[in-house]
Amino acid sequence: MGASPTATHTSGNQLVWWMAGALLLGLVLVIAYPVYGPGRAAPAPPAAVGPAAGPSPPDLTSMSSREAADRLFDRVMRAESADNSTEVVQFLPMAIAAYGLVETLDADGRFHWALLHLMGQFNVEALENAEETLSQQPDHLFGLATAGDASLALGDSASAREYYRRWLDAYETERAKNLVEYQEHEGVFPEMRATAEVLGRND
Repeated sequence: MGASPTATHTSGNQLVWWMAGALLLGLVLVIAYPVYGPGRAAPAPPAAVGPAAGPSPPDLTSMSSREAADRLFDRVMRAESADNSTEVVQFLPMAIAAYGLVETLDADGRFHWALLHLMGQFNVEALENAEETLSQQPDHLFGLATAGDASLALGDSASAREYYRRWLDAYETERAKNLVEYQEHEGVFPEMRATAEVLGRND
């Protein structure tokens, strides 16, 4: 006897969720290192610490609030790439708080902040960041992707599918704009497209 339609539908949904989750992890790893694309200065190496001390934060005293936030973002992403959960746990709250101190964030900054929120499972905040970007740039690919990922994490698969359908529809036009943030994070697009293909075209 063949599988019932209900069982088949449930199995299909589970497969979509599993694939989307795996692709989101891949996106984090892609952006983790190198975090800064061509045109951005490479971050200074972390200060050496003694064996009894924990990892030390980068020296942020001479930086602007945005530079400090970006440096902490880089630290978290490099730790994630190295599977260093101790540093991720230590620096993730600092990085999230640092972006909250930046008076005005552009789309790239909100993308960083949303990724950090997703890593910390602050999914409502990640969605709010993405929606802020979309309120100003409705087709921004990073806004659509992070809104889709946050919606999926919140269990709202219908909204996640819709965001990624919009991502697919907007892709060619948006990429033609050659925005600075698209250039700097060029490596994330294959993973975003793969997620969009799983979610945005799965009926």
